[in-house]
Amino acid sequence: MTTDISATPSGTYSIGGDLPVVRLGYGTMQLTGDGVWGPPKDHAEAIAVLRRSVELGITFFDTADSYGPVVAEELLAEALHPYADDVVIATKAGLTRQGPGIWTPLGVPAYLRQQAELSLRRLGVDAIDLFQLHRIDAAVPLEDQVGELRDLQAEGKIRHIGLSEVSVEELEAARAIAPIASVQNRFSLGTRNADDLLAHCETHDIAFIPWRPVADHTGDAGPLADIAQAHGATLTQIALAWLLHLSPVMLPIPGTSRVAHLEQNTAAAAIELSDLEVATLSSLGGR
Repeated sequence: MTTDISATPSGTYSIGGDLPVVRLGYGTMQLTGDGVWGPPKDHAEAIAVLRRSVELGITFFDTADSYGPVVAEELLAEALHPYADDVVIATKAGLTRQGPGIWTPLGVPAYLRQQAELSLRRLGVDAIDLFQLHRIDAAVPLEDQVGELRDLQAEGKIRHIGLSEVSVEELEAARAIAPIASVQNRFSLGTRNADDLLAHCETHDIAFIPWRPVADHTGDAGPLADIAQAHGATLTQIALAWLLHLSPVMLPIPGTSRVAHLEQNTAAAAIELSDLEVATLSSLGGR
């Protein structure tokens, strides 16, 4: 039995105050090659995953120009265009790929504009719902990078601006330049070095999109395994349920290249953890 997450207790969140999404989303990086480079190993399965996501109630899809590169955006358009009215697509630019595992920030304003225009074309949309600066480029003034996204927003080419892998201080510096609707940092049960950023986002009603949300479990033994057994769930499902219970601004985006795994992930949205279970899992800490 699979779960329609649009009707689960996890609920919705409005990005930027006016862009509602179901809080458990889908991240597209795993659709590319072996998850890092090139076309999908099984094109038909990749398309099926995206279409099944919509059937299961997922409305928020996260991608980037560098996933593939360009492969993930093209797959989204092939599978879902014309998009349902409630589908929200977030993409990113500013982190280039020279090969598997080779990433280089590039925040030159003309480049960010070019990539936004290309993403518009690949996705087949008139405006990008959420356009995220994939990394801050230390070689380019922040004012120039975020300022270019602000200009694209003023032109109607992007709706909301997001950031990826930032500190509280960097977020506040960007907010002095333009409204910031989201941040996307690595965060999971086992990786907790953005706790302060999450708290800051919750205070200011900024969406927090954890990437690799189910990585770095704390092991099969102990409280995580006990709670999973009590709910008849997997460790991954409990890790996702914990994220959803942790904060109302949390938008996890687990990715997969298989329909069966997708259905397993979405079932996590129906798991109701007690306050004690959430506190127990939170106390496991991380790094």
